[in-house]
Amino acid sequence: MRKGHGVDVSFDWRGQRLQLLGAKAAWDPQRRALLVADLHLGKAETFQAHGIPLPSDGDGATLNGLLELAHQLEPQQVVVLGDLIHSRLGLTGELRAKLAALPELLGCPLRLIGGNHEQGSWIEGLPQEPSQALGPWWLSHIPEPRAGMLNLCGHLHPVAVVGRGADRLRLPCFSYCEASERLAMPAFGRLTGGHPCSQRDRIWLVADGAVVDWTQAPPSSNRAA
Repeated sequence: MRKGHGVDVSFDWRGQRLQLLGAKAAWDPQRRALLVADLHLGKAETFQAHGIPLPSDGDGATLNGLLELAHQLEPQQVVVLGDLIHSRLGLTGELRAKLAALPELLGCPLRLIGGNHEQGSWIEGLPQEPSQALGPWWLSHIPEPRAGMLNLCGHLHPVAVVGRGADRLRLPCFSYCEASERLAMPAFGRLTGGHPCSQRDRIWLVADGAVVDWTQAPPSSNRAA
């Protein structure tokens, strides 16, 4: 692997290369595959069904971001590493229509590795696929290390805590665990939270559309004023 600074960063693993994108996606140039995870479409509608008035504008921004990437890169396939939707409650007729139109708008096949939030749901024309290999990558939703392969997964929604005290920020990141050969993708959806990644992981922050190789500071009990 080599460090990089700028909009995107190259992640090299055993002679294979992934491009980590500032749009919170990964690009496999050899197989022309665009990889994203955790869109959580329909999350606002799910909350609304429980009486929480969350604005319904997150899906449009998420889908437009995906379409913009596809138009730039012209992939041969787009693979979602689970949690395309948030729940059955949010899978409205409007969202179903958008998902049905998505492959044509992307200009390539759309594939879904089934995630825990898809369980019990059915999306016409988009079957949930099991974890599987794509070249040297083992694609899964929940982390699923595979001997001799790099596990690309979602589910964790990794974020890094940067700064201290009032200046502390939580930023989405790519998180690489060398011990388990696992690269966790940041959540692509606009209405998603995150969970701090392990201090042992190597991380790449995503901020303002750029990816930055970042060395994590060790935990500290000091408080900044």
